[in-house]
Amino acid sequence: MDIQERLTAFAMLGAEWVMWLLVLLSIVVLAIVFERAYYMFATRDDFATLQAQLLKLLGAGDIEGAKKRMRASKSFEARIALSGVNAAGDGAASAEERMASESRLAKLAMERNLAFVGTVGNNAPFVGLLGTVIGVIGAFHELDQSGGQVSAGLMSEIGEALVATAIGLLVAIPAVAFFNLFLRLIKGRLMRGEALGHDVLAHLKADGAASAGASSAGASSSASSGGSKGSSKAKSKKADAEDEG
Repeated sequence: MDIQERLTAFAMLGAEWVMWLLVLLSIVVLAIVFERAYYMFATRDDFATLQAQLLKLLGAGDIEGAKKRMRASKSFEARIALSGVNAAGDGAASAEERMASESRLAKLAMERNLAFVGTVGNNAPFVGLLGTVIGVIGAFHELDQSGGQVSAGLMSEIGEALVATAIGLLVAIPAVAFFNLFLRLIKGRLMRGEALGHDVLAHLKADGAASAGASSAGASSSASSGGSKGSSKAKSKKADAEDEG
C-alpha cells in the first residue's frame, strides 16, 4: 500500500474527529480564559488611591509605612513598587534594577497559559480546514461510488466539510479576541507598575541629592572653619614675633 492509499484510508475516517478535537480545544481555552479572568480580578487594586497613598508616605519619609501599604495590596503594581522601596537603602540604581526584575516576573505570572490560547486562536482555522479537506476527499469518494450521481451520502460529506471550517472559525475568533484582551490588560498593569516605580525612584533620587547637598555644605563649612582657625594662628604667631623683636 503506497502513501496515497494510506492517506485516502485515513481520510475515509471522516472529519468528525477533527470537529471533536476543535470542541476539546475550545473547552481548554475557555477554562484558561476563566482562570486568567479570575486571577486578574483577584490581583486588582484601585491604582489612583494606591499611588496617592504611596506618594504621601514617601513624601513624609515613612519608608516602613510605604512598605506596609504595598504589602497590603495584592496587585502587581504594588509588588513592583515594593521591590523598589525594599531596596531604598541600596540607592536609586539598585532599586531600579530590582523593580525591573520584579516587572519581568509579574509579566510572566500574568501571561501564564496565554500562549496556548494564542496558539489555538492562530491555528484553529487550519485545523478546521483539515476537516474540510478530509470531508471533500470523502465527498469525491462518495461521488465515485455513486457513479457520478448526487446522493444523500455525498451531500452529507460536503456538509460535514463545511461544518468543520465553521467550527474552526468559531473556536479561533473568541480565542484571538481574549488573547488580545489579556495582553492589553497586562500591558496596562505593567505600565502602571512602571509609573509607581518612577515615583519611588524620584523620591530616592531626591533624597540622594539632598544628602549629597548636606554633605557638601558640611564639608565647605569645615573647610571654612579650618581656614579661619589657620589664619588666626598665623596672625597670632606674627604678633608674637613682633613683640620679641
